[in-house]
Amino acid sequence: MSKVAQSERTHIAFIGKRNVGKSSLVNKFIGQDLVIVSETPGTTTDPVKKAMELLPFGPVVLIDTAGIDDVGELGEKRISKTVKIISEADFALLVLDSQEKLSAQEKSLIEQIQKLELPFLAVINKSELGINFDLIEELNSHGIQHHSISCSTGDGIFELKEKVSKLLPSDEENTLVGDLIKQHDVIVLVVPIDLGAPKGRLILPQVQTIRESLDEDAIVVVTKDKELRAALNSLSHPPKLVVTDSQAIMRVNADVPDEIPLTTFSILMARYKGDLPEYVRGLKRIEELQNGDKILIAEACSHHAQEDDIGKIKIPRWLRLHTKKDLIINVVNGHDYPDNLSEYKLIIHCGGCMLTRKAMQVRIKHAKLVDVPIVNYGVAISYMHGAVPRALLPFGEAITAWQNLE
Repeated sequence: MSKVAQSERTHIAFIGKRNVGKSSLVNKFIGQDLVIVSETPGTTTDPVKKAMELLPFGPVVLIDTAGIDDVGELGEKRISKTVKIISEADFALLVLDSQEKLSAQEKSLIEQIQKLELPFLAVINKSELGINFDLIEELNSHGIQHHSISCSTGDGIFELKEKVSKLLPSDEENTLVGDLIKQHDVIVLVVPIDLGAPKGRLILPQVQTIRESLDEDAIVVVTKDKELRAALNSLSHPPKLVVTDSQAIMRVNADVPDEIPLTTFSILMARYKGDLPEYVRGLKRIEELQNGDKILIAEACSHHAQEDDIGKIKIPRWLRLHTKKDLIINVVNGHDYPDNLSEYKLIIHCGGCMLTRKAMQVRIKHAKLVDVPIVNYGVAISYMHGAVPRALLPFGEAITAWQNLE
């Protein structure tokens, strides 16, 4: 579990005012003094993340945040980061001071959490000093679950961790290929080895697909694209599914008989973390693009661009060749969209393998809010290379969205 990627862990945000004990509580959770604790308000500035195993739930990421009552220009920036963390978290612990009533900022924060439909638990810290009855009454009147602790004495910490384990949302129904294959099915994974592949390793979506297929007791055949035809010929029966890297879709599409289902790792990620039907609907905008239109290519992580980089070089080239238009194409890296998002006609997003599903959903909602269509790399590449609708056939909702475009 210690090797589980952060993007696959449930994210728990510790939020609240300054000096209520958020950092102390994070330290209690992990059993070590990871986060600096001080009586001086505003000690925590940037969010601090720590991966751990929270039994009996499993792998999680704890996120300590700046106080929502921070002050000054820097304070506003810290609060902004905290708000972003909240919007992308899977669960929140709202830490309160046992001696005080709910402040205006805390009430506003609760309203925001509820609008985001983010599950949370109010944690009343400093219980060794006594608890303000009005605080309990306020929480009860709003139907807010709460738990009392003392970071100073350790009272209630163990019980809190057990309660949180039971309250954390489960995402067991979310799957890459688990619903497409069953025991003893053969799945062929086509894994090209190119400049973008880390030396000695496979990329995360490939590893996840292998593991999930094995969890379903399927038989996994992994091959490079050049050996695909030989791999298929060696099988006594056709495979249940072939999955390929998006950049090899043209070659693989030609080698895989029409009766064998075919898709890409990026399309699997599109439905695993994103919204595959929404991405399919975004394809319509590609055909509507005009000279001078602005396109945003959004990558969630930062990396050193390789020669012929997929986001910076290949997709812009394919897009211009497909549309035959003079387009303005901007590439951004990181977890934030540019402030002028509404100026773009289309967003082409990476697979989001380094984002949590919640964070990817937030980015999709942001695009819809400003009425900018969004597609992901795999859907767009397959479409521009003529592999749509074939690469969508395993997914009923995606085919329905495609048929509605025609």
